[in-house]
Amino acid sequence: MGVFESDAISKSAVRKTFPDSQQLAQVERELQFYPSTVETPRELSRNQIEKFNQCGYIQGIDVLSDSEVNEHCQLFDGLLRSVVQEGGSSYSIVSAHLKYGRVYDLLTNPRIVACVQDILGEDVIGWGAHYFCKMPGDGKIIAWHQDASYWPLTPSKTLTVWLAIDDADAENACMQVISGTHLRGHLSFRASSEEEQNILTQTVIDAEQYGEVVDVGLKAGQISIHSDLLLHGSGANHSSRRRCGLTLRYCTTDVRGSYGWNDEGVIVSGKDSSGHWANPPRPAND
Repeated sequence: MGVFESDAISKSAVRKTFPDSQQLAQVERELQFYPSTVETPRELSRNQIEKFNQCGYIQGIDVLSDSEVNEHCQLFDGLLRSVVQEGGSSYSIVSAHLKYGRVYDLLTNPRIVACVQDILGEDVIGWGAHYFCKMPGDGKIIAWHQDASYWPLTPSKTLTVWLAIDDADAENACMQVISGTHLRGHLSFRASSEEEQNILTQTVIDAEQYGEVVDVGLKAGQISIHSDLLLHGSGANHSSRRRCGLTLRYCTTDVRGSYGWNDEGVIVSGKDSSGHWANPPRPAND
């Protein structure tokens, strides 16, 4: 995911540029799945790593305690009020690790990073943090897509940690995936129309032909992890419950970012010997 032109957000607050399809076509990208080769995982089980390699995702990993979840819910409630007062929406809080110290702390959280290391290896960059919050009765959807379609990153050694701030289930429009689609390479898509009420700008063509749709339900404080090439999306939230998740993005240090995306990358594990990633400090504002 990564296109927010429809949101009323201040582009000056985000250093990177969100390229359109034409700009992305000018970036030579290597889009293929790179399976985990970690032989001695420390946090995930071998079965979880095998499932990630075969299915493109894993889910239900406990990382935050009840008290930590409550603390972060209060933080998000305050952020959301401020953003809405400034003319934004519940989807407008992007590049949050550059603005809020406690979001930076989640991006670098040792429990989360340890899970990421078990898939990507020791040298890891955390480069993004974006809240996806569907309010009660929210009619918007997130259409079937592959994250890699939006990102000027190569090679595609990138994954997303989806941290549940609220309980997420089928009733309040949890994320859905189509298992195994990360192995199919970069899939064809079309531009979305306004009538679709898609938060993003692309829709993968006839996505459900590729397999069975799986609900990725999570309890608040749990994470799922998915490949940047896995087909995923979510429907409208017709329930009376909010569904908020914080997406945390990670890649290996040999990944290269265009359009200033490397400016936002934090070294969360190991080292970046090339110095490609800017490694910004923790913001003072919590």
